[in-house]
Amino acid sequence: VPHHPLHAKGYPSIGDAKDTIPIPEDGSVRFANGKFEGDFTEWLNYGLERKGRFVGLKNADGSTKTECGIHVSGAEKTWDRDLWEVELSSVKKVESSESALEVKKSGKPSVMVVYAPWCKYSQDMEEELEKFAKESSVDVYSFRGDEVRDFVQAELNTNSFPTVNVIKSDGTAVKYDSEVRTVDAFKEFVDKTLA
Repeated sequence: VPHHPLHAKGYPSIGDAKDTIPIPEDGSVRFANGKFEGDFTEWLNYGLERKGRFVGLKNADGSTKTECGIHVSGAEKTWDRDLWEVELSSVKKVESSESALEVKKSGKPSVMVVYAPWCKYSQDMEEELEKFAKESSVDVYSFRGDEVRDFVQAELNTNSFPTVNVIKSDGTAVKYDSEVRTVDAFKEFVDKTLA
């Protein structure tokens, strides 16, 4: 099996470079011949990485990343329960790509969060989105995107989880770019986008 070009640059993952961190340059760990050698420090914990813990990653503005990479292979098997459970939630569940398109084409403004149940940051926003859905004047939907990555990238602005979109009445999906995921922040973005 050929090695991914990122391996030569010190990245152990074959995912996007933005979703991983390079091997320490102090020589304490090496990646050679497809194997790790040296001190397996805390940063090399793939169980936690799959839950969205990308150690030390920063946004362009210098703030800490609070999103999970869309291409974390195998992560879809590492979760205990789904988020926003149908019988218990004010957030409406979208079960398929076809249903997601129906919401977009409905002519009704709404909010749709694309999430992955294994993603720590999707889990962290569950309660705030639930509160927002109870107060919101528009329908709020959740759509599990980690099993239909190509679709959510093309249709719902999703390059990481969670991604929150306001769906305008013309079907346009407008991505919420802030990593502040609170009821007030969601309300302000929805009001501004739909004004």
